Amino acid sequence: MTITALPALRLPFAFSAAYRLPGLLFAITPATTWVEVGEDGLDVRFGPWRLRTPLSNVVSVERSGGFAWWRTAGPARLSLSDRGVTFATNRDDAVCLTFREPVVAIDPTGTIRHRAATITVADVDGLIAMLARRTLN
Repeated sequence: MTITALPALRLPFAFSAAYRLPGLLFAITPATTWVEVGEDGLDVRFGPWRLRTPLSNVVSVERSGGFAWWRTAGPARLSLSDRGVTFATNRDDAVCLTFREPVVAIDPTGTIRHRAATITVADVDGLIAMLARRTLN
């Protein structure tokens, strides 16, 4: 029996009008934001910020949303309460990922690491299903 690797899938972020200008100030545009799920890894690009981790490091995936615009518009955000990172281009619908080992994202030196990431992809249900198939089985 031959096992074929699943192709990497790239999902765009969902931009709402209210997030476009604040994002543009930080080079966050549809061309510089995406989530890619490959056979072995998760790769998130959000303007100048990047998060990469093996799929085996993803321990939970859930839907979230209803964010305050002033807390999420613009650059990547660090939560001071749990050190999670938020990559938001809308306030309504997102995927929250939890990691076994904290990941580098907001700080390129690796001093700050995150146990969770919230990302506002265009296909929230699709990303949740894709990660559930590839990581949580």
